[in-house]
Amino acid sequence: MPRALVIDTATAACSVALVEDGAVVAEAHDVVGRGHAERLMPMIAALPGGGRADSILVDCGPGSFTGVRVGLAAARALALGWGVPVHGYSSMAAIAAAAGDRGATVGIALIGGHGELFVQRYATAPLAPLSELASLSPADAAAAIPDAHVFGSGAEQLVAARGSGMAHDRLPRAAEAIALPAALARLAPSPIYGRGADAKPAP
Repeated sequence: MPRALVIDTATAACSVALVEDGAVVAEAHDVVGRGHAERLMPMIAALPGGGRADSILVDCGPGSFTGVRVGLAAARALALGWGVPVHGYSSMAAIAAAAGDRGATVGIALIGGHGELFVQRYATAPLAPLSELASLSPADAAAAIPDAHVFGSGAEQLVAARGSGMAHDRLPRAAEAIALPAALARLAPSPIYGRGADAKPAP
């Protein structure tokens, strides 16, 4: 059966997995904060067969600008070298998929830049986005996410700003991408930054 290499470096985690026929063959997952570029290729090389697969799936973000680019560059390079297709998925969808059925809906909140949170709402059964991705202050994020369960690295901030709900501190994990429905695991392998670039062109 076809084997897929999953690469996830969009957040503080550096995570890889080989999946085949809905099962995880092997994985490695470390919360590194920074240094994804140095850690990623050795992690892939340590997988069975050097991580060689029939396709590649990569987290496109949102998350760290650098982390997103590291994962996409590696995925594109390996896909070119191996002659295999590469597809993308969203950090938000990956966390929502791993949350399981916690009721009708869940909120996802990841720590973004400039004190903001990346937020999005998902239905859980079946998994589907209910809102567009947004980058908001914790106060605005709290108003935008009414769900009882909030998952992600920014969940505690959001729940604290709202004053109610259950926070589940989570980062995307490559092995958990097997829970994504096909429609959410076949995005174009392009960055999902979630907000505009910090640098602005000179007038």
